[in-house]
Amino acid sequence: MNEKEVGELRRRFRPEKNGITHIRGCYVNENREIVSQFNQPLGLMNQEESEMILGIIRRTLSGTLGKNLMDIEFATQQVVDGEEHKLLMTLKNSSLGDEEAVQAFFRRVIDSVDVEGNYLVLLARDSYDVPYRSRDGEKQDDASSEVYTYILCSVCPVKLTRPALSYYVHQNEFHNLKADWVVSAPELGFLFPAFDERSANLYGALYYSRDITESHEAFVDAVFHTAPPMPAAAQKETFQNILQGALAEDCRYEVVQAVQDQFCALIEEHRESKEAEPLKVSKGAVKCVLKSCGVSESHLESFDAKYDDEFGADAGLSPRNLVDTKQLEVRTPDVTIRVNPERSDLVETRTIDGARYILIRADEGVEVNGVNILI
Repeated sequence: MNEKEVGELRRRFRPEKNGITHIRGCYVNENREIVSQFNQPLGLMNQEESEMILGIIRRTLSGTLGKNLMDIEFATQQVVDGEEHKLLMTLKNSSLGDEEAVQAFFRRVIDSVDVEGNYLVLLARDSYDVPYRSRDGEKQDDASSEVYTYILCSVCPVKLTRPALSYYVHQNEFHNLKADWVVSAPELGFLFPAFDERSANLYGALYYSRDITESHEAFVDAVFHTAPPMPAAAQKETFQNILQGALAEDCRYEVVQAVQDQFCALIEEHRESKEAEPLKVSKGAVKCVLKSCGVSESHLESFDAKYDDEFGADAGLSPRNLVDTKQLEVRTPDVTIRVNPERSDLVETRTIDGARYILIRADEGVEVNGVNILI
């Protein structure tokens, strides 16, 4: 899925726009026991309550594609007779009305999810009459291309608030506000089936994780029976390790700087073009940057092999997962330097009288502990 498709679905989660008839859910305690279940019609809630619950489940479609939102692909055999895929289809096609399927799904989630403490599992099913878009992108509300039905699952921690002193306006008095249990934003969840090219793709799902360092492997296996996507934080660490291990003595400041600059330039170009499809860089593109920096052929071959082992030969990576676009960090055991990535040219490395130095050009505006100094 791309950003436009995700955004199109997100805009549906308003009381006047969605086709959700009811919300199903179960409240689970820290011992993985179901405390209660509910099947609540959305139409019987007041506007404030419906807006709040729609706002919570909408967060399952928030974050960045490739970081928080990741594509899940089903194998053909899974779609034909896979147990997990069949369960998801039953939930969707029955409008969450198949009680046996709902209970089986709740049990799968409870047995696999690794959220600490109490949490809420929410299930919503929506039916979207997808407006037709002409070739020039114009939306025609009176024409429909298809009806897209999907389910959205959100796993939300339920946390105890702290006691506080509250001011009651109508009484003009202060009173103690007792601690209470409140539903937090989703920790993980998914959309099924995927909304690819503004149409249902039964071979895909969109998986959400709030924490980009977590893969929730057991949950992904239980619900989709597939290997979880590598978390964004793990992608960054793995890529850094590949550069360091493969390039050896060629892993110089100038090389890492060039990779950072190239990725940042691609990200900015992609942002300005307003391209909907997620940005990906190939192994070949990275090798071209390394080669332009004078990395030896043997080290390029080593990079090639390590990349294939960790990501796969044809894997494209999101550059947003690999570099920090807001800063370039240079670190020693005792000193950390953070540089505006647009001014990485201010830093260089040099050996003087046998000692290695990091040099920073500082023409003006130098401060030490907030005090302007002269050099």
